[in-house]
Amino acid sequence: MRKILPLDFTDLGAQTVKNIEEPIRAYEIKVQSGAASSALKDVGSSGEGKPLVLPDKPSIAVLPFPNMSGDPEQEYFADGMVEDIITALSQFKALFVIARNSSFIYKGRAVDIKQVGRELGVRYVLEGSVRKSANRVRITGQLIDATTGAHLWADRFDGTLEDVFDLQDRVTVSVVSAIAPKLEQVEIERAKHKPTERLDAYDYFLRGTASLHQGTKEANKEALRLFYRAVELDPEFSSAFGMAAWCFVVRKVNGWMDDLVREVAETRRLAQRATELGRDDAVALCWGGYALSYVAGDVDGGLAYIDQALALNPNLAAAWNFSGWIRIMLGEHQSAIDRFERALRLSPRDPTVFHMRTGIAYASLLAGQYEIASSMARDALRDQTWLGGLRVLAASKALAGHLEEAREAMDRLLQIDPALRISNLKNRISPLQPNDLAKYVDALRKAGLPE
Repeated sequence: MRKILPLDFTDLGAQTVKNIEEPIRAYEIKVQSGAASSALKDVGSSGEGKPLVLPDKPSIAVLPFPNMSGDPEQEYFADGMVEDIITALSQFKALFVIARNSSFIYKGRAVDIKQVGRELGVRYVLEGSVRKSANRVRITGQLIDATTGAHLWADRFDGTLEDVFDLQDRVTVSVVSAIAPKLEQVEIERAKHKPTERLDAYDYFLRGTASLHQGTKEANKEALRLFYRAVELDPEFSSAFGMAAWCFVVRKVNGWMDDLVREVAETRRLAQRATELGRDDAVALCWGGYALSYVAGDVDGGLAYIDQALALNPNLAAAWNFSGWIRIMLGEHQSAIDRFERALRLSPRDPTVFHMRTGIAYASLLAGQYEIASSMARDALRDQTWLGGLRVLAASKALAGHLEEAREAMDRLLQIDPALRISNLKNRISPLQPNDLAKYVDALRKAGLPE
């Protein structure tokens, strides 16, 4: 077991945790030492920079499907159908699948498919709709070549609620057959995975996921209640256990925990249950594994589960992102940067892109690349003003010798978090290697953080 001390969970931060999740593919971008800042200009969330190069394999984004039920209360169901289709597609190693967080920025907007293809760097776009009425479900879909605007196919899939997983499978297989017809049947069968046999548990899971995306304390509490209800109905629902564990990650990051000892123990229980039940469930392994690392402190154990998730689903964006943060905890700075690069390429329009940019800034800081670190931290703060970015900016400016700018960043940080001190830093943060901890604390002290 590696020796690790508690330190800064700079990746999130007490002001801004929202929906940090979803699919990403292992797209190879080699990050040369010192090149991270310029490389990332090409994959920013604002759409600025160079056009994204198409991957060397079939690439696809699935846009949000409008809820055609006539009932706004069914919005969660339509979103859940799309998320499950993305998850199924992302399990194919021969495909490059854009993350949910990036494709969902187009929700409720009239879009130009060619522009979507350029912004996300994909060749194919799937759009459609979902209608749920009583016990009936209809999913429509059309697959478009974003480079030409040509429609490749359109179809309608009808069934009962009991058929909902079969309907998702039929959509997925239709897409795969159109863009990668030579995929092995065994791979197609592997992607047909029912998360639960209990449709009522599945409905609570979808509702919990929708609540979690809202990002507020009350919504997080409601999401946790819904996930608990899902596992009460199906005690072997691994994804629901994983998402319940993730609720406690968000609670810790935002300072919402009321009883630290009890909640850490509960996080460990949920994470272990998720990973025990979900050996073939990348979502359960990813969220459960990260909760185990960050909240429960089992860094090596959590990393093993996240690596297992990536082996199952190399398109899982959150797993690459979390893998980057855990490698920071382990002192593997360049490896962390590589993983954040992959996450950014496969979710280039992600609303939480600041989270990945801050990760690169943090790893660069600890690797001694202070100018790159401060540049990336500034990029992250342009996307979102938050504590993690301000801490890294203050520390990197201090170590680069720009003390006036470091103190300006520290002043902004203390305006948001006036109680922060060197003495209580360890109580708020995640593990880090001893040498990295010493460097980071010294940098914050130079920037003006009180003892």
